[in-house]
Amino acid sequence: MSTTVESQQKRTTWSVDPAHSSVEFAVKHMMFTTVRGRFTRFQIDPQFDEVDPERSSVEVRIDAASIDTRNADRDAHLRSPDFLNAEQFPTITFKSRRVEKVEEGHYRIVGDLTIRDVTREVVLDAGFGGIAKGPWGNSVATFSAETRINRKDFGLVWNVALETGGWLVGDEVKIAVEVELVKQ
Repeated sequence: MSTTVESQQKRTTWSVDPAHSSVEFAVKHMMFTTVRGRFTRFQIDPQFDEVDPERSSVEVRIDAASIDTRNADRDAHLRSPDFLNAEQFPTITFKSRRVEKVEEGHYRIVGDLTIRDVTREVVLDAGFGGIAKGPWGNSVATFSAETRINRKDFGLVWNVALETGGWLVGDEVKIAVEVELVKQ
């Protein structure tokens, strides 16, 4: 009986504060310029265990059509079949398999990333910023996570060769996530 009570106490509900959370990416353009973008619509479902963070898990669903690089023509191309094919594959997902503690405040989140119906294991380097009392009296927890993927591993192979050598779009995509949770 006490185990059930302890488990229920650990399973406090946390929700994402979308105004203080983001899903962003960066990729090289023409081999030397970095283009940054973000997704404006996403849902993050955390199961945060503040007593034992390694028992935590997370599921993320991103609306592929919500891509925003501050350039309408580029965004339309990124939504097209050349890249995300957002009409046929409207959702990008990440589902954690496990959380591993590296050191205090630093974790590895191992999980499955799915883009265009291609699923690959990725490892996110995650930081736990801690828990503090927010200005409205709620407890707030902050996290950041980063990873790098090769876009070609997910079927994003479109590119153009440059006259001077190299390619228009880099293969490596840096992904950065910032999340603020509010205890319910």
